[in-house]
Amino acid sequence: MNDSIILKDNAPRPVGSYPHARRVGNMLIMSGIGPRDPDTNQVSGDVRDAEGKLMSYDIEAQCRAVFRNVRNVLGAVGGTLHDLVDVTVYLTDLPHDFRVFNEIWAEYFPEPESAPCRTTVGVSWLPTPIAVEMKCIAVLPG
Repeated sequence: MNDSIILKDNAPRPVGSYPHARRVGNMLIMSGIGPRDPDTNQVSGDVRDAEGKLMSYDIEAQCRAVFRNVRNVLGAVGGTLHDLVDVTVYLTDLPHDFRVFNEIWAEYFPEPESAPCRTTVGVSWLPTPIAVEMKCIAVLPG
């Protein structure tokens, strides 16, 4: 069985002792991927006060950053977003942010027939001060 760990520089550093993904045969099982910038570790769209306390966030910027980061991990093994078969989305403010996430999702997957399966879950918090995270499974070509 072809089993390999994926840990890439062009994706945000994991916040714990785990890889970005594990490839098992032609399946890629990804850890939760958030919107942090791989170079700066900053979250796109965050507004902080002088003490560094989070005042507000831009859910659109965070969603776009998550898709970029997922795409980067997939690209590291020759995959694309269209290889995704199952996605779990975690939103910290589901009533407020679901519509925006859904609109951005539809930009990447305009046809439900070719989109991955998806479950969206509202959570009270994520391990870092982010508003969205995606957990993905892909089936890679070949």
